[in-house]
Amino acid sequence: MNWWKKDKGGKKRPGGEEMLSSPLAGEVVPLETLRDETFAGGILGTGVGVIPAAGVLCAPIDGRVDQTFETGHAITLVSEGGAEILLHVGMDTVELGGKHFELLVESGDRVRAGQELIRFDREAIARAGYELATPMVITNSQEYHISVVAKGRVMSGDPLLKLTRR
Repeated sequence: MNWWKKDKGGKKRPGGEEMLSSPLAGEVVPLETLRDETFAGGILGTGVGVIPAAGVLCAPIDGRVDQTFETGHAITLVSEGGAEILLHVGMDTVELGGKHFELLVESGDRVRAGQELIRFDREAIARAGYELATPMVITNSQEYHISVVAKGRVMSGDPLLKLTRR
């Protein structure tokens, strides 16, 4: 795929299509069905949710870790094509203060699709009363046409979102 195109001035800019894989094994759910209105209402961008079947969150693309959170519950990535991706394990899990999460990367790290980013104790988080639905949101979604290409059960690494530059 052509990730970079030249604009009229000859400068490189992100372009083309990107396929993001599922960061988790689990059940795909529409973003608007999540209990958190910030995600459900698309305030942070367009995307999809996955209810995890296992406690490992993996990189959906090749790219760079933009930001990690001290609590280990969320991470932002920037793909090689320029997509800004927020991955947030569960709803309101920041309240756990990092308990049940192990962050495996740092801001600035280069990552490959399928690389483990966060390990979490799915059962302990559920026992503590937190919903596990995990949104994957494109925070610069205004720059893309976004299509969900999977539904139902997915494995980590299965194609999940197709992004096409506007």
